Amino acid sequence: MAHRTNYQADLIEALQDPSEAAAYLNAAIEEGDREVFLLALRNVAEAHGGIATISEKTHLNRESLYRAFSRRGNPEMKTLTTVLHAMGLRLAVEVEETKAA
Repeated sequence: MAHRTNYQADLIEALQDPSEAAAYLNAAIEEGDREVFLLALRNVAEAHGGIATISEKTHLNRESLYRAFSRRGNPEMKTLTTVLHAMGLRLAVEVEETKAA
C-alpha cells in the first residue's frame, strides 16, 4: 500500500518557513476572498504555535483572536499587523502590473 501523507501536517510544517508563509498568504490575498485569507492566516498561526501562542506573543486576548480569524471574522488592521509581526511577517503594498493594451 502506498504511503499517505497528511496534507494539513505537511502544510503546517512548510508554513514554518517565513518565505513559504508569505507566499501562501499572498496567494490567499490574490484569491480576493476574505474567508480564504482568514483560513490561510489561521494555518500560518498554527505553524507558529497556534492562536494561544500568538496571543501570548502579542498580548492580545485569545478569544478575540479566535473570533477575528474565524470564517466570519473581520480583524482590525492593528490586530492583523500585530499578529503578522509576531510571526515575522508584515503587510506590504505593491504596484499592480498593468497589461499591455
